[in-house]
Amino acid sequence: MDTYMPRILVVDDEKFYIDVLVNLLQADYRVSVAKNGDSALKRAFSETPPDLILLDVLMPGIDGYEVCRQLKADERTADIPIIFLTVKSEVDDEVKGFEIGAVDYIVKPMSPPIVLTRVKNHLMLTQARKILEDQQKVLQQEVAERTREIRRTQDVAILCMASLAETRDNETGNHIRRTQHYMRLLCDALKQHPKFENYLDNETIELLFKSAPLHDIGKVGVADKILLKPGPLSEEEWLEMKQHPLIGYDALLKAEEDLGSSSFLVLAKEISLTHHEKWDGSGYPNHLSGEEIPIPGRLMALADVYDALISKRVYKKAFSHETSVKMILDEKGTHFDPVIVEAFEAFSIQFKSIADAFKD
Repeated sequence: MDTYMPRILVVDDEKFYIDVLVNLLQADYRVSVAKNGDSALKRAFSETPPDLILLDVLMPGIDGYEVCRQLKADERTADIPIIFLTVKSEVDDEVKGFEIGAVDYIVKPMSPPIVLTRVKNHLMLTQARKILEDQQKVLQQEVAERTREIRRTQDVAILCMASLAETRDNETGNHIRRTQHYMRLLCDALKQHPKFENYLDNETIELLFKSAPLHDIGKVGVADKILLKPGPLSEEEWLEMKQHPLIGYDALLKAEEDLGSSSFLVLAKEISLTHHEKWDGSGYPNHLSGEEIPIPGRLMALADVYDALISKRVYKKAFSHETSVKMILDEKGTHFDPVIVEAFEAFSIQFKSIADAFKD
């Protein structure tokens, strides 16, 4: 396999300097020549652009400075290193050359060893930069894939934890999936509402979707005789049932302490602890009211109750969608945040579609 020879474009209108540079470089590089600015631009924009350009400043027509400007302004050629070779030896001339994008500035008459060294060094720098850029791209791809893998693992872990709670009550089936999608539907409906627009950004909505299945994780701590009881609960049993938000919160808090703080665990804790609170303060476990109830808890409260109403449970028959909608509307301002109820009413048909898509 042939060793790659870098391509050098010499741009000069004086035959003497062209001959000197070609003789100097041709042993190690593929050298091409352009005698004016127009030809230089055509060669630079060709299918085989040079790896480096030696560019005279004083040429008829387009001068070297303008050639450099045009090359640096085009993304196809912006990264090609340009070394000026010129009789213009004033400091201001050098400063101008560097300001418009040249990597080096050699004054004529030039020293052949200096030209060879500068060319070699700038080609090596360019190659090193490209290697670093390629490595960075590979690293970014690896990080992105690792991030996707972590998120997939996180999603599986969430669903496993949530499913563990739901298997305690085998009539709830796809409840966790339905409530996930109800949650996202409500978020999308409310994200431009003045009360919610500063909270419901895309990242938060995604985290709410992920953490919603953990709303009833605390059910694992409730005895089967209570959780599966077909009739009304006694006062003592009801008191125990009302502990499940705290049980879930404590479990998620312990996970957070063990694993470190996580934004989705913060939301999951809020959902678990507060989704049974009511707007009028009559809910549990902490009797919060109004906007004291965190937004995740308010959203999940409606999503959870709607699904409970339309679902058959050991203690009740399923209500129709229409009846369930009416029951929720009747609880506007008492059980539920009035604004969230308005969003639910506007998108109630979509709620039914979600319920149908994830039927038990």
